[in-house]
Amino acid sequence: MNQQSTQSQPKLANAALGLRHVFVKRLAIAASIGIHPHERRAKQTILISLDAAVAETQTLPETNIADVVCYESMSKAVIAIVERGHIDLVETLAETIADTLLIDVRIRHLHVQVEKPDAIEAAESVGIAIERLQTA
Repeated sequence: MNQQSTQSQPKLANAALGLRHVFVKRLAIAASIGIHPHERRAKQTILISLDAAVAETQTLPETNIADVVCYESMSKAVIAIVERGHIDLVETLAETIADTLLIDVRIRHLHVQVEKPDAIEAAESVGIAIERLQTA
């Protein structure tokens, strides 16, 4: 599993360190997630946000999609994880997403947020956010 971040870690986008910021905000996916019986019976919308600190290449500007960490590829990977089947905990989903995306060693630091907007009626949204660091 990837390391948890500490206070001394750099911010996601950082010119001095050669890091760019690749993000996906509130990707809406119908998911079978949760521990309650009603959550096992029917899918619910979850919102997933990703923020990745990505090492810039030595040859800028990149002109080929294969040369960059692509937000579309990140989104497709998340959708594939959710579509595998029921997940009990948002914590498990967030960790699985982080482990999957951090296979790409260009991603140095990753913030994953999983929201359940319909879980608590009086709340706009509830969920979890984690940050993980590249260990390779």
